[in-house]
Amino acid sequence: MKLNKKLFLLGAAALSLAACGNSGSADSSNGDGPITIEYWHPNADTQGGQAVTELVEEFNASQDKIVVEATFNEGMYQGLMQNLQTAVASGDAPALVQIGWSYREYFANNFEYTEPQTVIEEYFPDDAEYLSTKFAENIFALGTGNDGRQVGTPYSLSVPVLYLNMDILNEAGVNPDDLTTWEAVEEAAKTISEKTDADGLYIAEHADNWNIQAMIESNGGKVIGEDGKAAFAEQAGLDTYTFYQDMVNDGVALHAPNDQGQQAFISGQVGMAHMTIAQRSNVTSNSTFEAAAVASPAFEGQEANLPAGGSMLVMTAEEEAEQQAAWTFMKFLYEPDNVATWTESTGYVPETADATENAELDKLLNEDPIFSAANSSLDKMVPWAPFPGNSGLEAEQMLIDLRDRILGGADVETEVPATQDDINALID
Repeated sequence: MKLNKKLFLLGAAALSLAACGNSGSADSSNGDGPITIEYWHPNADTQGGQAVTELVEEFNASQDKIVVEATFNEGMYQGLMQNLQTAVASGDAPALVQIGWSYREYFANNFEYTEPQTVIEEYFPDDAEYLSTKFAENIFALGTGNDGRQVGTPYSLSVPVLYLNMDILNEAGVNPDDLTTWEAVEEAAKTISEKTDADGLYIAEHADNWNIQAMIESNGGKVIGEDGKAAFAEQAGLDTYTFYQDMVNDGVALHAPNDQGQQAFISGQVGMAHMTIAQRSNVTSNSTFEAAAVASPAFEGQEANLPAGGSMLVMTAEEEAEQQAAWTFMKFLYEPDNVATWTESTGYVPETADATENAELDKLLNEDPIFSAANSSLDKMVPWAPFPGNSGLEAEQMLIDLRDRILGGADVETEVPATQDDINALID
């Protein structure tokens, strides 16, 4: 991987000037040492954490003006948001954070941030057209808030796929080409449960509503309606929750915490798993069976609508020198070779328009049987539902709690409308 030398000459000059004028922006060496910035992320070792370490170490070794310190936050995007609230309240916010797409509006409404183009125009004039050429328009728009401000830039980009343990499917006589609808997946799960010792299906139970949104919106429903209010309790949503609950009650789908469910699939105890493409590396590196994947299905008669998973990079640095350092690091991460490292290590779909300038990545995207399932779904990508107002974090938790109650046997017709009412009362 090669670091753009012109970028660092420009960045180093700007940072040197800024350090002279901002005594609080450098480290304890009073301006004589490098700028140190914190980068917060939610990437566990099984989902990109090792790549974060590799990229940060390479960046730090490539120059002596900036030191990036990466901090892992447990609990995925929700856990990071909770930790960020505490850090901001104590005046100790990081300079750069990964914010999950579902928290875009909540973050924008509750935290201070700097639009990347503002920093570019002020300190990096040669990058004036960078953002408009680096990202496809629909991908870049994922980081645009309801008020039109650019909250962040796309980094992690994923869709759910249906992972397959082909050893189990072959034993059960299940043809992966038939798995084009959720009804067909249910039948396959029943067949696997009847003919093998494995569970038929696991649907990821992260600390978010991502997988269920994919199911509801691939059944003709919406999590958030056009009026900005929760709409998941309409008939399509009720039918989806009932469908999911029935599979668990019938013993053909596993209900388990996310780490446990993922491990059950990877260890060969489950035939199919509906999980993010970002689990590709974890699946292929740690399983002993033939792994494949098909695109996330729709219900019969419906079109697949798959929420864009992952996150954006958001600049929370307040000091000018830290903002410049954050942009310099962000631009490093978006170099094609480094996007390739991120993609190969995680399975996230490349977010930049020029990523395939890396020949190995181009080959991987075209030839890998798991990546092909994700790539075939990109035209079905829709925004991850971001609740407006100041209660997005609480609303997302209510959806997580709803899922757990439903899978635990609670009454769908009662619990789903009640939760929708409670969320709409929050965001009104």
